Order: sequence, then structure tokens, then C-alpha cells
Amino acid sequence: MLHDYYSFNVLRPLLASQKVTVTEVVTKLLQHVQEQKDLNAFVNVYAQEILTKSYAINQKIQQAKGGALAGMVIGLKDMICYKDHPLQAGSKILTNYISPFHATVTERLLSADALIIGHQNCDEFGMGSSSENAYFGTVLNPLDKTRVAGGSSGGSAAAVKAKMCHIAIGTDTGGSVRQPAAFCGLVGFKPSYGSISRHGIVAYASSFDTVGILAHTVEDCASVLEVIAGPDDFDDTVPSQKVPYDGRTLHKSERYKIAYLAETLTNDDLQLEIRSHTISSLELLKKKGHQVDSVDFALLKYALPTYYMLANAEASTNFARFDGIRYGYRSSHATTLEEVYTKTRTEGFAREVKKRIMLGAFVLSASQCETHYIKAMKVRNLIKKALQEILSSYDFIILPTTTATAFRVNSFTHSPLSMYGSDLYTVLASVAGLPAISLPNGVDQKNLPIGIQIIGSYFEEEKLLTFARYFESMHI
Repeated sequence: MLHDYYSFNVLRPLLASQKVTVTEVVTKLLQHVQEQKDLNAFVNVYAQEILTKSYAINQKIQQAKGGALAGMVIGLKDMICYKDHPLQAGSKILTNYISPFHATVTERLLSADALIIGHQNCDEFGMGSSSENAYFGTVLNPLDKTRVAGGSSGGSAAAVKAKMCHIAIGTDTGGSVRQPAAFCGLVGFKPSYGSISRHGIVAYASSFDTVGILAHTVEDCASVLEVIAGPDDFDDTVPSQKVPYDGRTLHKSERYKIAYLAETLTNDDLQLEIRSHTISSLELLKKKGHQVDSVDFALLKYALPTYYMLANAEASTNFARFDGIRYGYRSSHATTLEEVYTKTRTEGFAREVKKRIMLGAFVLSASQCETHYIKAMKVRNLIKKALQEILSSYDFIILPTTTATAFRVNSFTHSPLSMYGSDLYTVLASVAGLPAISLPNGVDQKNLPIGIQIIGSYFEEEKLLTFARYFESMHI
């Protein structure tokens, strides 16, 4: 059955031998989108466009001229530019905005003959951990529709899990790819900061924002990374020389030195089943001959406040561009220039975004900058150095992806600050700019997926993905 080929690397040889056509695959995936509209995974589906393009890709494959991702169907988070297509970043304030250019990531995917099925729902401007802060409504978890799919790339995770596309490209600022991957039982990969160009990605917090990949398998992640990573004249944070990624290395086996952070397993808020599954995986790695050691990390408790202080500060400056003058929504109630600014932003931004902008502006204010922003930058450097020190002695750091499995919709309606705690374990890699991947690691008593996270060293994505593939094979 076509819908069984959820992994592109399983489907690829069938496309090459013409046992299956790209058009048949696209038709089946569009059927899944239609049948599961209640998940609210997509904000825009480009059905006719992708069907038309599938015929051309079919011909390329038949002539053995298809690109590296020929026939792969990809969804884009609603924060990634796709030329001549709408983009709203899950927000009212970008109503009627049509992107005039491709994001670098989009351009590279299309050049490799991937097919883009649509834009996927997300928390407004990536600000959230549940995809409930979305202008287009809440995304539901395909495994249990009473629960969230995670956030902010919740629509992307739900679409991949529900087999509406092979891969989704999301953004990960503090865990927005890895956390929904854990909630939906997927692979969620955040490469090193700067590994993939951010050109054409709506900015939230510029020193944290990273393009991420959601997939069913590590191998599919590696296939996409090889295409989209590398230098870009439009983004100076990307190294001038491409870091090599070779998917063929994914199947080699080595003995590794692995550290786990003791504090992550003794946290009172950690769900007991996540703790036991993490420990079981660590024990299994020991039995396989790898060195596994406990390492103290006293700075863990400072990671979350440091992240939110700095991310909100950066957001408050990035969002100054949304003023109702140049593009997007403009208030119809404004009669003066000042009212255009104030009323457009008041009406265009939702509560969570306004709250974070205000907090960021406060942190950057003259009276608070030294006390909060500068101190947070210093703590960020301490966390970065501490993690680098661990990784100078060990190949990887392992920890849970989340403190709990997918929670019910509206669980944090009356205590929104409590939801920030779900980012506790993912913000570490984000604060340090390190590559990290979340992998499925069993299920809890309610049959909800558990995620385990592996952090690697800077620009050692190939090594991290190789180990992740090995870990994946242990659990198949």
C-alpha cells in the first residue's frame, strides 16, 4: 500500500523502478490531508500545484534526471517563505502577506526536486510549546486528539505523523522541533546554529533560531540535511565552507563515550515513565559496550530563565518591523500615524506575543539591561562553556526531550507560565547553539510517545546522526 511508504528512503527505489509514481504518492498524501482536516495541521494546502508538478517530477525520474529528493513531499512551517505563496507565521498581523521570494531552504528543496504540499500551522511567531497560540486554531495530536501535538512546530509534527507528507521543515528556537517530535513519536532534528541558512525564515530570536527537520527516520533527516545545509550569501552566520554530511556513514558502528546529566533524571517534575525509559536506554547502551557516565550539571536550573530573557529581548526588537505600514494587517480604526502603529499591533498580535514583546522591552530598558539582559548573556556563556567541557571528554550528552508526554488541550489555560517548563530540557542545546536530536523512546501507560534527546558537538552533525541511527536500530 502506498501509505505504508512513510519513509522517503523506503519509497525512493520504488519510484526509481517506476513501481510507484510520484503522482500516485501525492494523490494518496492529499487524501490523508483531506481525511484528517480536524487535526488542523495545515493553514494552506497547494493541492493542484503539487499535483501538476508531480507529473514533471515523474518524467525526470523516468529519464534518470531526478534530483536528490525527487518525489519527496515536504511541508513547510508557516514561518518559511515560499515565493508567491501566503505566509502568516500563525499571526493575524501578516494577513494577506504574499512572500516575494523563496527562503534559501525552500529554494534548495525545490532545486533537488522535492515537492511542497503546503504551509503548516504553528504557535504565533513560534512562541509556544503546544500550538495552541495559533491564529488558525489549535493543532491536535494524531495519536490522541484530546492532546496537543506540541509546539511551536505542532502542525508540522502532526502532518508527518498522520502521513500527510514525508518530511516537514520547522524552526527550532528553544525546542520547537524536538518537543513536538517527542509528543508525536517522531525524529526531530535541530542542527548546530548556523548550519542551515535562516534567510527567508521569519525571525523570532535571531541568535537562537534554527531550521529543523521532522521525519519518521534518521535516514530521511540526513537526506534532507545534505541538501539544505551549507554556505549562503544571504546569511553571514553560516560557515563559508559546507560541513560534510554523508548519509552512507549512518550504518557504521563504533564505541562511544556518553554522558547523561544527573539533574535531568532527578527533577521532581519528570514523569516517572520518562525517567525509567531513559535509564533503560542508557543501560542498554552500556550492555552494547559503550561508556555511559553520570555528569553533574548545576547550571540546568538557569537555562530556562536565561533562554526566555534573551529570546524575548531579541523578539522585542525583531517585531518592530510589524507596524501596519509596509505589509500585512493594518487596523481600520486608526486615524493618526501613531494609532496605525498602536492599534495595528494591539489588534494584530495575540496575547502571548504581546506578553513576550513587553517582557523583552523591559529586559532591554536602561534601568534593567545590566541586571537582566547582560547577566543572562553571562550565564549563557557559562552554560555554553560547561556543555563544551563535557563534550570535550564525551561524544554525546543524553537526556529526556521533555519532562512529560503530550498534555491535554487547554491544560495550561489558567497557568500559561507553567507551560514554559516543558522547554526545560530542549533549551540547553539552543542556548549553546549545539546540534541535538529527539528520538522515539517507547511509550507511557497511556500509549503516548516518549522522546529521548542526544546532544552533539558543534558542526558534528554527521557523527550525531550516525549515532542516532544506531540508537534507532536498537529500538526497532
